[in-house]
Amino acid sequence: MNKKTFFGAMAVATAVALTGSALVASNMGFKLNYSLTKSAVGISKTGTNTLALPDNRQAGLNTSKNLMDDIGFANVLSVQKFLEATDGLQVYTGVKGGAADFALTAGDGVFVKMSADVPYIVVGSDDPALAYSLNQSQVGVSKTGTNFFAYNYHQTAATSKTLMDDIGFASVLSVQKFLKLTDGLQVYTGVKGGAADFALVPGEAYFVKMGTTVNYTPSHY
Repeated sequence: MNKKTFFGAMAVATAVALTGSALVASNMGFKLNYSLTKSAVGISKTGTNTLALPDNRQAGLNTSKNLMDDIGFANVLSVQKFLEATDGLQVYTGVKGGAADFALTAGDGVFVKMSADVPYIVVGSDDPALAYSLNQSQVGVSKTGTNFFAYNYHQTAATSKTLMDDIGFASVLSVQKFLKLTDGLQVYTGVKGGAADFALVPGEAYFVKMGTTVNYTPSHY
């Protein structure tokens, strides 16, 4: 998957308020104020947040260590990468002698575990021509067909149902939202009588479980 660096100033065209976070957009470029929260009663069970970074990140934001530094190293307990082959997590804590730093990849979300509340400014742009491999269960590739998708900032799919439709409804088994309050998952399958459709939020990442492998290019506005 190609990674590109976002250069240059972005001419600002519109400002849109989204769930308390400000998104300023121009074509495919944006600046988003995204709340990363520590553990707090009624808000977050363990301080674990999902984070969807743009395809073209700001210069120097290439690894888990870079991300911890950009958020504020003292405020972050860990950055965690979902591993499709095992359904496990690769965890970087920044502790000397701990697990190695890992690369950030366009299209893949991460978990960020916080020890303090930070209104994190995400800057970059999405690449409307970039396709993401959403993999079905396959030995050595994906244990259960679960992908941790970094939701695009200018994507026309605004709910779990419309995301399934945009990927290809017949190919998607479920879209799952991480719930900070419980560290659980809200699951939408599209099955009649099942759990309700839910809204997608820029800055969040979502689990997308596939029944068929799809090279997905999101529809953008």
